[in-house]
Amino acid sequence: MALQQIVQETVTGLGYDLVEIDRTAGGLLRITIDFPWQPGSELFINVEDCEKVNRQLQFALEVDGITYNRLEVSSPGIDRPLRNDQDFDRFVGELVDITLKAPMGENAAGMVNPTRKKFRGTLERDAKGQSWQIVWSDEPPVKPGQKISKKRIPAPLNVLGFTLDELREARLAPVVDFKGRKPKIEA
Repeated sequence: MALQQIVQETVTGLGYDLVEIDRTAGGLLRITIDFPWQPGSELFINVEDCEKVNRQLQFALEVDGITYNRLEVSSPGIDRPLRNDQDFDRFVGELVDITLKAPMGENAAGMVNPTRKKFRGTLERDAKGQSWQIVWSDEPPVKPGQKISKKRIPAPLNVLGFTLDELREARLAPVVDFKGRKPKIEA
């Protein structure tokens, strides 16, 4: 059997989703797993989950004669890759980083640099609900303690529609708040 099939069957048999398989030249076999997504439930992979999958994969790979120097099983992390429609549905409304396969070129229509390929913004469905779009503002983020004039005109929102075929890579944007407090939202 092929490596992809062995890993897929083992991981799904234990009740997890296979996110990614990465095999390096140095013999490292890295498997990334997650819980199957169900709307309204957010479960996170922990060390025990990784250990359980690791032990089972060691046996399955040995039986089928797959060689590797080191096996690593991990969670997708805070910068999780987004690969299919189900991943995009799961993270609607979240901050994401996308990289296009080709620059926008003439389609930019003056809204952004025509050679730009990388964007960070909020993931949304388009108005028809058939494709995806990312919404962002080029306004610099507000620094803690910075006063903002009430007369200041906010930067306009930019919208870029895309299909999954146009993407080279899409990931959740890693947003870390070390203070554990959310900023005050002024009403």
